[in-house]
Amino acid sequence: MITTTIQIEPYVAEYIRGKYFDAKYAAVHFPPGSDLYVTLYDLMERRPKSAGVDRGNLTLCLPERREANKACGKSPDTYNWFSGESVKILERRMKVMMWAELHETLDEAKHLRGIQFVESVYVFMKRYDLQSISEDALLKNYQRWRDKQRRSLKRGYQKGRSRGRKTPT
Repeated sequence: MITTTIQIEPYVAEYIRGKYFDAKYAAVHFPPGSDLYVTLYDLMERRPKSAGVDRGNLTLCLPERREANKACGKSPDTYNWFSGESVKILERRMKVMMWAELHETLDEAKHLRGIQFVESVYVFMKRYDLQSISEDALLKNYQRWRDKQRRSLKRGYQKGRSRGRKTPT
C-alpha cells in the first residue's frame, strides 16, 4: 500500500485518524466506495519533478486501481501527489463530515436518550481522541448550527407598500 502525507487542521486530522486509522498500514485507510475514498482517488495527481518530500500531520493510504479498470485506472505508484487546492478540497470534505457527525450525535443523545450536550461532547472527544480543539468550541459550533437551522424566517417588508389595505384612489 502506498501512502502520502498532507497537512490539514490538527483537530480534523485527529478526527480522521480516530475514525479511519488502520494499524495494518500505519495510516488512514478509507473504506472503498466511501465518499472520501472516491474524492481521494479523483484528486490524485502525477507527482511533479519539483515536488519535495511529503510533510504533514495526516498520512493517507492511496486507493488502489480496481481489477476492472487496471488498464486505465490511476496507479498510486505514479499518481501519489495532491496539490494545495486538492488538499483544501479534502480538508473541507473531512470537516463537513466531522461537524455533521457531531451535530447528529448531539441531537440524538439529547432528544432520544436525554443526555446533556456537555456529556455528549466529552464522549465524542474521547471516541476520536480530539485534543486540538476544546469542548467549548465544539459546543459553540453546534449552537450556531442549531440556531441557524431552527431560526424562524423573518417576514420581508417592501418599502412603500402595505399589505392588506387598499389605498384610496
